Amino acid sequence: MEILCEGCECEKIEQMIRHTFWSSGRKRIFIGLSGGIDSALAGVLSSKAIGGENVYGYFLPSDVTPEKDKEDVEDLCNKFGINLAIVPISSILHSFETIPGYTETKYLKGNLMARIRMTLLYYYANLNDGLVCGTSNKTEYLLGYCTKHGDEAADIQPLLHLYKTDVHRLAKEAGIPETILNKEPSAGFYTGQTDEDEIGFSYEEIDAALRSLEQNGWKASGNTEEDILEKVKNTAHKRNRPPNLLKF
Repeated sequence: MEILCEGCECEKIEQMIRHTFWSSGRKRIFIGLSGGIDSALAGVLSSKAIGGENVYGYFLPSDVTPEKDKEDVEDLCNKFGINLAIVPISSILHSFETIPGYTETKYLKGNLMARIRMTLLYYYANLNDGLVCGTSNKTEYLLGYCTKHGDEAADIQPLLHLYKTDVHRLAKEAGIPETILNKEPSAGFYTGQTDEDEIGFSYEEIDAALRSLEQNGWKASGNTEEDILEKVKNTAHKRNRPPNLLKF
């Protein structure tokens, strides 16, 4: 198993953010801060790369967002000098209830939340000459545990090469507060939702399986790897461009 040098890896990511930022000619980075570890690490590394005064964190709560998430985001931004704006999405979300044929399920509502949040981030980035920083990690990317044109949309993805367990190690190295480090991962789409319950495995199990699959040419060994590989195959459409007939 590849062992990351945490300090070296953080510096490499910061250099990538800095290069992308300078090359773009933009003036700011915009990022959605949920109170979770992925967005916290992406935001902190962005602040170290280009200065917290140039990073704009947006906390975009819904009716089911815990108050503790707001407190954690505020503490994070205060510690690292990141600008913070709080923009509730509940009124936007409720407006969809008026459209013809509106139907509510956890799946549909969760995807709406993700896409509303990304729409807001791009609005503010467009308004203020900024880039949108994504917060997806390699584990979620391979599993397809994301929303198309929602949380997977971004101008830069500094964590996409990191498994979830790598994110946790780097977050500790970067000085992310313990309350975020120890929080149970959740997309926050409904009360009591956790990533591991939805996926059906712990992140330790998932990452171990993904590492083994990668090392063995994506040939599964055992039930866990077979289940994880099936999830990877079933979500390939989220990693591929839409089918088209465009020729160059």
